[in-house]
Amino acid sequence: MAALGKSCGECTMCCQVLTIEHFNKDAGVLCQHCVLGGGCKIYKKRPDVCQDYECDWMMERSIPSTLRPDKVGTILMEDADSDEYQAVCDPKKPMAWRHPLVFKFLLAKAKEGRTVVAKAGEKAWRIYDNGHVAPWS
Repeated sequence: MAALGKSCGECTMCCQVLTIEHFNKDAGVLCQHCVLGGGCKIYKKRPDVCQDYECDWMMERSIPSTLRPDKVGTILMEDADSDEYQAVCDPKKPMAWRHPLVFKFLLAKAKEGRTVVAKAGEKAWRIYDNGHVAPWS
């Protein structure tokens, strides 16, 4: 459930940036069911992978409006398969996670003891609590 006062609005970053195997959709390719600025054409019948997805910006009241994914080019999310906290960017803008507001937020997560990873397609970087960044695999 979305945090009070938050909605996707015109943001469709998850439809663009994330890989959706159900639709054979690669990262960086707009989902065939997405209407830019308007959401999902099959919202009521969307697959479980889409229903289960949780954008941290939407879910967490503590994440400010300035970090809405379409404003900074980065989706903030928990990785369901690991303990990683991820910043996922469009492969066409792989360094969007370096936006000062995003990097500050990610650094704070790393200082909380989280494993923080920025991703763009097949590329990934680990962000450490001292501000250092290194390739991640």
